[in-house]
Amino acid sequence: MKHLLLLIHRLPFPPNKGDKLRSYHLLKFLSQEYCIHLGTFVDTEEDWQYVDEVKKFCYDSFFARLDGRKAQINSLRGFITGQALTLPYYFDRGLQDWVNQKLTLVTLKHALVFSSAMAQYLPRASSMTRVADLVDVDSDKWAQYAKSKSWPLSWVYTREARRLLTFERQVARDFNATVLVNEREAALFRSLAPESADRVTHANNGVDTDYFSPKHALDNPYPANVLALAFTGAMDYWPNVDAAEWFVHEVFIKLRSESPQASFYIVGARPCARVKKLADFPGVVVTGSVPDIRPYLAHARLAVAPLRIARGTQNKVLEAMAMGKIVIASPEAAQGIAAEADQEIIVAKTGTEFLKQVSAHLSGLQNEIVGNRARSRVMKDYSWQANLGHIGRLLQPASDAPFNGQGEDSTHIRAHILSFPARKSA
Repeated sequence: MKHLLLLIHRLPFPPNKGDKLRSYHLLKFLSQEYCIHLGTFVDTEEDWQYVDEVKKFCYDSFFARLDGRKAQINSLRGFITGQALTLPYYFDRGLQDWVNQKLTLVTLKHALVFSSAMAQYLPRASSMTRVADLVDVDSDKWAQYAKSKSWPLSWVYTREARRLLTFERQVARDFNATVLVNEREAALFRSLAPESADRVTHANNGVDTDYFSPKHALDNPYPANVLALAFTGAMDYWPNVDAAEWFVHEVFIKLRSESPQASFYIVGARPCARVKKLADFPGVVVTGSVPDIRPYLAHARLAVAPLRIARGTQNKVLEAMAMGKIVIASPEAAQGIAAEADQEIIVAKTGTEFLKQVSAHLSGLQNEIVGNRARSRVMKDYSWQANLGHIGRLLQPASDAPFNGQGEDSTHIRAHILSFPARKSA
């Protein structure tokens, strides 16, 4: 088998949140064809228990401890060096030494980095075939954050957006191909990095539609006579926190006055203090971590995704659609998903629009029709095997000619990119 250096910014297990879902399935997929040399960070103590599970897919591996507080302090070096703060945040000397040792192996001719920060561990010029899966345009996410914060955070976030984009563009110039999570993200990055546009492509996320299926008999976690709205996700992630707060204040309080049986369930691990406080409102339930989110989706009347800041593809939306549920989503949450508005997904922008759509669908009269269409869309366009196959092809150029990192030898990569059909986003 061929050997592949795979660098991931967070342990790709358990597959219980957006980036871990993609990185886990990517690791599993690539291990079918490559001997994987995996370098990754473990950023929570509870995740160390999963290291042996990850090792099952690897020929060799290195796990670096990432202490959030120390990493934040380390990131301040970026103000001195002029780097994006993200780069020193994700830098570990032990991991760099391990990568340097791996690069001496004659058999190691392929590399894939998952998130732009991991590209800093590789030299700019190399004869290896190298692919960067950026997933999202992270620099644009920082730009969005800056708009919602006051000074001095707005200045820090604006600086991070600029410096990180500079590094993302460098990665795109140096690597054979750059992959984003959907065509919308890819188009955005092409506009921000036009010099590398011919080597920017996308690979959609996927869903295990056998696991996320309405056919399973799952116990109802809700009390009798409750009309449940479910919002799922990691509840220490700021865009999810913001979405939950906004929905309670702008939509649910008004809905509850009209429909006393309505309840809003916030389902996800590590709810921060702001999320927990929302449970003070009548009808709002904060579950914390649950062993299985499927019962909460299966028995919910509706799933909602009221994100105001979002990049990429929202797995929480795809999973609910796969369960055959109506999803009422903000434009930001729906933008990365190839679903037809009002037919396969309901899009609402303002609090008034959300209230109107939730009220209209709370009865459930038309939910099965839209839910069936939603599941059909996921089954058609969001297969892990099919979508990750594109990344696999990018790692196997038609020519074995060395690539010098500056773009002269990209014809074979461009051929792979042009052969992959772009999907329209709703």
